[in-house]
Amino acid sequence: MADTLTPVLSDNWDQINAWQLASYQRTGGYDALRTALGMQPADVVAAVKDSGLRGRGGAGFPTGMKWSFIPQDNPKPKYLVVNADESEPGTCKDIPLMMASPHTLVEGVVIASYAIRASVAFIYVRGEVLHVIRRLQQAVQEAKDAGFIGQNILGTGYDLDVVVHAGAGAYICGEETALLDSLEGRRGQPRLRPPFPAVAGLYGCPTVINNVESIASVPAIIKNGADWFGSMGTEKSKGMTLYSLSGHVTRPGQYEAPMGITLRELIDLAGGVREGHTLKFWTPGGSSTPLLTAEHLDVPLDYEGVGSVGSMLGTKALQIFDDSVCAVRAVLRWTEFYKHESCGKCTPCREGTWWLVQILERLEQGKGTEEDLVTLLDLCENITGRSFCALADGATAPITSSIKYFKDEYLAHFENGGCPFDPMASTVFATAGASA
Repeated sequence: MADTLTPVLSDNWDQINAWQLASYQRTGGYDALRTALGMQPADVVAAVKDSGLRGRGGAGFPTGMKWSFIPQDNPKPKYLVVNADESEPGTCKDIPLMMASPHTLVEGVVIASYAIRASVAFIYVRGEVLHVIRRLQQAVQEAKDAGFIGQNILGTGYDLDVVVHAGAGAYICGEETALLDSLEGRRGQPRLRPPFPAVAGLYGCPTVINNVESIASVPAIIKNGADWFGSMGTEKSKGMTLYSLSGHVTRPGQYEAPMGITLRELIDLAGGVREGHTLKFWTPGGSSTPLLTAEHLDVPLDYEGVGSVGSMLGTKALQIFDDSVCAVRAVLRWTEFYKHESCGKCTPCREGTWWLVQILERLEQGKGTEEDLVTLLDLCENITGRSFCALADGATAPITSSIKYFKDEYLAHFENGGCPFDPMASTVFATAGASA
């Protein structure tokens, strides 16, 4: 039975200079690559498929299955693209991973590229995190100098070039097809599918796009075996993962645990909700997932468990909000983000997010009516499922779920002629006895 916390990806984060090659190799770094290069590429794909690893970027699609979609009879080059454009409010797992141990990702990149027979791999990093970009570039150079990247890797005849690409800072580029357009030098906007990236992705060639954590999990699977990985987690959501706790908890941060742990257990590990307050609502997977409340504390944090209560596990960005927070104000702030980050390609998202902000602003100021709530829900219904990508769906999720759980709070705003909450009470520097 695995312990409550299962450090695998984070196992070497406490090592001296953990981001350097010498430190990474002291804890067995690149041993998995040697093992993988001794296997047939198809066997590496099979091992990842057998492990049950599901994409850690939010959708939870089986990683090995995605790799197997690459048509090997296609004469065009194959590409691996790592989505490191982490930028959703509350989501912060890939950036700490790349900062603490970039070689974990780099080793995974080489193994995954070998498995799908790619000769070039790209790591697309959010442009604002310059410190992460520099650290990744250093790690890639160290790996090249050591013979883990380049020509005839470890004498096996396998060649691979790895490019660290800095994005221009657009949330939409976290969507995989918009990322491909950006990588090709065009404006980052989502593409219509089909064709899917596995058939016609980067430069019209077969392409695998995976999240940082998904690829970083591969070396441990190859090193320890699919059965070892499958021994953690739940039947359909296997393995360990990074849960990001932020907000009103005593010790926010990264908690690596088996899939299926509950928020109650994680909050206990994090020292509890802020002293003097109680849990009000939380996001299971970042700001684009429907809100949950204290009644969901014992829901297993895996894809099936969170889905069964009407939300999504997403990126496992657990934002914790206590009783000092105005749900309407929090939702307005998120909606302003989605309005700003909409690429404008499709009408439901471009126009819809603008109108959502207008109505929420009116409601938050106490100037709305109950009719505005009807209009708000009608707008959400007409936006959801009608856009090129999931940004619009993510914008509506916190609105509909907050009205479901906190309709009385919305009503209180215009009944009282303003917000009944003190905005200062929810800040980190507010005292436990601050009035709400």
